[in-house]
Amino acid sequence: MSNAASEAVIQEYCRELKLAAVVRDYPGLCRRARDGGWTYEDLLRELLEAEVINRHQSTARRLLREARFPDIKTLDQLDWSALKGVSRPKLMELASCEFIGRAEDVILAGPIGSGKTHVAIALGVEATRRRLKVHFTRAADLVQSLLAARDERRLTALQQRYQKVALLVVDELGFVPFERAGGELLFNLLAQRYERRSTIITTNLAFFRVGQGVRR
Repeated sequence: MSNAASEAVIQEYCRELKLAAVVRDYPGLCRRARDGGWTYEDLLRELLEAEVINRHQSTARRLLREARFPDIKTLDQLDWSALKGVSRPKLMELASCEFIGRAEDVILAGPIGSGKTHVAIALGVEATRRRLKVHFTRAADLVQSLLAARDERRLTALQQRYQKVALLVVDELGFVPFERAGGELLFNLLAQRYERRSTIITTNLAFFRVGQGVRR
């Protein structure tokens, strides 16, 4: 079999096995292997590494889309001089996303325009880069979805879906007041996630009023 025919068969096999990175990188890596005198094991390792990296990146891109961020914000874009009362070391510690593994919660409280949403989204983006499932929602929208699910008798299914989210970002708690029934549904959801899954809440309420805002 000629080299061209052999390469065509290899690429067809790779497509059948959904090895997208191997299909893309195989010709170039083979040339490098021949020029560099690689062993078969070296070539195989490079091909597999390319495929693993590609799949990780593909998963991260998918999770970023599914998170439903209104805009993509990163920590690199933060104006640190404009942030007041924010510990940079603490924020960088949160960026490691280890708090998600510990099922810890984060509350970002402060006045309008203080960068809370930017920080919350940036932490969520970091989580998707680590291939963790994230969902972003504004508090008012979340309450409306919970009320609608209750009325349509699918509340349990919606609650279970939120339980599968490693990081739930609830933005603007306290900006828009909601009725007691909605507040209770939101409180119950957050209580179900407590110490099981991580939640980030941004709010303009004083810290001692956050619980009141949830249960209003």
